[in-house]
Amino acid sequence: MPPKRSLKFEDVLKSKIHLKVIVFFHENQSCIDTPRGVSTWIGEERQSVKRALEDLVELSVLNAHRTTSTTGYSYTSDPKLIAKIGKFLTTRPA
Repeated sequence: MPPKRSLKFEDVLKSKIHLKVIVFFHENQSCIDTPRGVSTWIGEERQSVKRALEDLVELSVLNAHRTTSTTGYSYTSDPKLIAKIGKFLTTRPA
């Protein structure tokens, strides 16, 4: 089994797909969606989106709702993390 990588919040902010996923959920905070749905909304390839979703679950930015047939993802309910992400999104260069 490969060693678990050490993922940092700052690292995912450098990824276009991770950032698009974060923006999607930040703008739709009550949304629960699947990798297929998110990939459609943000216009990215499903496998890349799925990897980004799992990375963001690892960082507690998203929650995974797993069933036997699919996984739905939702935004964190942590107000401090939501505020941190909101601040980053409003101060980042366009």
